[in-house]
Amino acid sequence: MKKFEGMLMCTDLDGTLFKKDKTVSKENLEAIEYFKSEGGLFTFITGRMPYFSSFVCDIINPNCAFGCINGGGVYDRDKGYLWTKELSKTSYQLVDYIAERITDIGVQINTFDTIYFLKENSATDRFKRIVKLDGFEEGYPPDDIAIAKIVFCDEKEENIQDLQNFIFKHPLAGEFDFIRSERTLYEILPKGIDKGVALKKLSEIMNIDRKRTIAIGDYNNDIGMLRFAGL
Repeated sequence: MKKFEGMLMCTDLDGTLFKKDKTVSKENLEAIEYFKSEGGLFTFITGRMPYFSSFVCDIINPNCAFGCINGGGVYDRDKGYLWTKELSKTSYQLVDYIAERITDIGVQINTFDTIYFLKENSATDRFKRIVKLDGFEEGYPPDDIAIAKIVFCDEKEENIQDLQNFIFKHPLAGEFDFIRSERTLYEILPKGIDKGVALKKLSEIMNIDRKRTIAIGDYNNDIGMLRFAGL
């Protein structure tokens, strides 16, 4: 039996595995390859959608599926989605409620296959540059397309703070979960969804004991998987 056989290691990306220039150090790449060569399963759990994650797979070459959408999906490069949790479209009421009160906030709606920009600002422009996004849709997705999450974007800290204060006053707020995934991003997720759910699903799919799971992260949206993991 190899040294790390039966172990599943999941890392966050930005601020954790990635350096500021979105590269991974030579030492970490070598450590990842050693971990895998000794039987370990190495992957990542990210807030990103799968369609923004292909370059990550090219860099670290995970040897199992990965978690995405801040816990709302598990994705395999060859098979596609292995599991997803859809966001109810009653969440649109929260979007309208916030957009009326913070008129310059950016709003993007992520389906499981693409992204729609409902409102744009400097934060959404920055996001497009980071992910090298050229084509995109505008407005709300068609009614027959499932949505994965909604992301509010703003460079202004006071707008993010106002958003958090407003959103919990809405009568539907208790039907959803919310996470600040970056300084400029605040997300609406299905109730009960976080990265810990993705790690749980991954461990079940890969038949790995929870005690043999490892999670590494640095921000609010990593707390769920850090709580779930054995280490």
